[in-house]
Amino acid sequence: MSMAVVGLIAGMALGFAGYFGGFGAFLLVAALGAVGFVVGRFADGDLEPGEFFHTRGRSDRRR
Repeated sequence: MSMAVVGLIAGMALGFAGYFGGFGAFLLVAALGAVGFVVGRFADGDLEPGEFFHTRGRSDRRR
C-alpha cells in the first residue's frame, strides 16, 4: 500500500471523527493514529527505542 493511500485513509478517518464526534474525537483519533504509527515503525524495525531516549553529548550542545 502506498503512502498516498495510507494518508488518504488517515485523512478520511480524521474527517469522519471530526464531523461526527467533534473536536475531542478528532484529537483522540489523531493521537491514537500517531501512537499506532510509531508502534508500527518499531514493529517494522525502522526505529530503535534508544533513538528517543538518548542524551546529547558535549559536541551536540548549542552555545
